[in-house]
Amino acid sequence: MQPPSDDDGRPRGSPLEPARGLQASLKSAGPVMGASYALIGAILLLGGLGYFADGCLGTEPWLLLGGLLLGIVVGFYELARVVWRRTP
Repeated sequence: MQPPSDDDGRPRGSPLEPARGLQASLKSAGPVMGASYALIGAILLLGGLGYFADGCLGTEPWLLLGGLLLGIVVGFYELARVVWRRTP
């Protein structure tokens, strides 16, 4: 008698079953993780550019604040775009 199998033909109850579940979870979470990294990256990059421009132009803290605000807007836009695409 053959043991019951999954869709891919491998027997259920194999030692690889938990690993396949983890792989599926990570695959579905990948785009959201990427968007969260884009959020952090946008804030750091645009905030850093604002800080650098403030140092060169002597306009402290206005370009830093503008860069941080723009980074937050761009980062949340990217996060919302990914999340809304995934909703049914």
